[in-house]
Amino acid sequence: MKKADVVTFFDRLAASMPEPKSELDYTSPFTLLVAVVLSAQATDAGVNRATQKLFPVADTPEKILALGEEGLKDYVKTIGLFNSKAKNIIALCRILIEEHGGAVPADRETLESLPGVGRKTANVVLNVAFGQPTMAVDTHIFRISNRTGLAPGKTPLAVELKLLKAVPEDRMLHAHHWLILHGRYVCKARKPECPRCVVKDLCSFKQKTSEQDFVSKPPKASRRKS
Repeated sequence: MKKADVVTFFDRLAASMPEPKSELDYTSPFTLLVAVVLSAQATDAGVNRATQKLFPVADTPEKILALGEEGLKDYVKTIGLFNSKAKNIIALCRILIEEHGGAVPADRETLESLPGVGRKTANVVLNVAFGQPTMAVDTHIFRISNRTGLAPGKTPLAVELKLLKAVPEDRMLHAHHWLILHGRYVCKARKPECPRCVVKDLCSFKQKTSEQDFVSKPPKASRRKS
């Protein structure tokens, strides 16, 4: 995608979503970190249903450690991979207390050293909790970047590095949220809603959908046996 088109691309997303926000519920950098760890291969809605019960009871590393691994599992057992996630969260809580005074570190290297925290999770925490212009490439951003021609790449890291170069500096802070929300609600995986896409004329996707694709078809009349 041409540089001028990239600028227009993000100008339009910004106009359609002036103040994009994470759809994960959180009250602090720590609860955000826990929510993002839980969100791996799970929906934000599913995580929120679990944390709306967990966080009123345990919203600090000390309180979650007091629950213990089994106690934590009781709150997150509706989330996929909850056994390994609970184990990682207990371990990272212990490290935060012992090595960081219970605070969430604001640098990538330290975050990625925590159990259950990879590059994408670190990027989300750095961006949302600390206002750093990072690019967390999830499945939505990976799909949009390749589908539209915005920043094609074969791996999430390749897409991330291209986006960091392509996205205008004044749009970087919110860019990952614009892309995630656009992918979640408009540029969907199976059937993108191209007719209501604000950047469809800039997109290189060849199999764009039309209004007709979203017109419900009447049910076929059943044949009566004579």
